[in-house]
Amino acid sequence: MKQQYDFSKGRRGRIVPPEAEPHGKTRITIRLDEDLVDHFLQEAERSGGSAGYQTLINDALRQYVEGKAPKLEDTLRRILREEIKAAH
Repeated sequence: MKQQYDFSKGRRGRIVPPEAEPHGKTRITIRLDEDLVDHFLQEAERSGGSAGYQTLINDALRQYVEGKAPKLEDTLRRILREEIKAAH
């Protein structure tokens, strides 16, 4: 090993070019509640490796944005009907 190295011609930055991002995907940093991440991690484990937790989060967001996720009002009405029926 040398006592000194000459870095005068060195350049800052990556040594290896960055990996290409998959088409249509954007890398972001996001903070989510721990219980939500745990839920999706558990769902990913239950899937037996067929879906990763990030894919499941993406799918849930897509359902919400496209209006396919159950509406809170509809869910509450369904639960109330079931509870009233069970009470009779």
